[in-house]
Amino acid sequence: MISKKKDIRSLTEQEFKDILISNSFKAYRAKQVFHWLWNKSIYSFSEMNNLPDELINFLNNNFVINNIKVHKMQKSSDGTIKNAIELFDGFVVECVLIPTKDRITACVSSQVGCSLNCKFCATARLKRMRNLNPDEIYDQVVLISRQAKEFFNRPLTNIVFMGMGEPLMNYNNVLKSIDKITSKSGLGMSPRRIVVSTSGVPKMIKKMADDNVKFKLAVSLHSAINETRTSIMPFNEKMNLDELADSLKYWYDKTKKIITYEYVVWKGVNDKIEDINALVKFCKKTPSKVNLIQYNSIDDPSFAQAPKHILENYIQLLESNKIKATIRRSRGQDIDAACGQLANKD
Repeated sequence: MISKKKDIRSLTEQEFKDILISNSFKAYRAKQVFHWLWNKSIYSFSEMNNLPDELINFLNNNFVINNIKVHKMQKSSDGTIKNAIELFDGFVVECVLIPTKDRITACVSSQVGCSLNCKFCATARLKRMRNLNPDEIYDQVVLISRQAKEFFNRPLTNIVFMGMGEPLMNYNNVLKSIDKITSKSGLGMSPRRIVVSTSGVPKMIKKMADDNVKFKLAVSLHSAINETRTSIMPFNEKMNLDELADSLKYWYDKTKKIITYEYVVWKGVNDKIEDINALVKFCKKTPSKVNLIQYNSIDDPSFAQAPKHILENYIQLLESNKIKATIRRSRGQDIDAACGQLANKD
């Protein structure tokens, strides 16, 4: 008998197998249990119907499955669904289902709060309480996959790590969750359909390249001028654009995967011709494309969406330099589910 009930999904299959063997169960039962946990996404031992009663009793007496629970679900007029999900210790984070004509995307969180301090982001106003565990990230994907089938009768097609938190500040757990999401023994999704979005942590971008990850990389850039970027993303003072550019070149040289820059244009912040020229110059350092994102208000008067003609200036200059650029329209604004708005608001 184990003295305290343990979160079974915090164990590796080998660790769990050793426990079973030491308690006189067959080793192959570990594979069966893990199939139920990670492939079938079952949250109750009693539903594991190919296990003997003796083993189910052992599991119930010694282990728990700390699955997430939907605290509140909101539906937008455009079909977007925002879930406030409660974790086993009472903390709440948010994840979003984003439907479009040809895809359904899960936007998942990686931290309770955020490690960084971007001034335009609602999540940054929340103190970082803790990192999410791999199973808590995995569960968000399972939830949205089930909602996609229930509400749209369509499969989940894409995953973006663009919810609450800085994924690269929870590196190990994010990679473990992606392993469970992409492996054949897990959900079996293609890593090419996953984008990890970072505000720019150079050391960890290089580590991702060294680890030969298969997913795509996006960077929340918002300015290619150090002074401007530091004014809106203060951590840039310690992890500046020169370091970021160096790490992104390293990423591309190792992976040959182009980088997507996420970029919001604000009135009076980064709407001048020198801002556009700086972005063009930065993009030319490494093969990349740019998503110009609509700003989603967080009730801060110092940030306002730049006029349409400024965005057109960006597009024109980027494309004339053979840099692919797209204007991304926000979804879920009416329920505070759009980029930068996730903050556990009722």
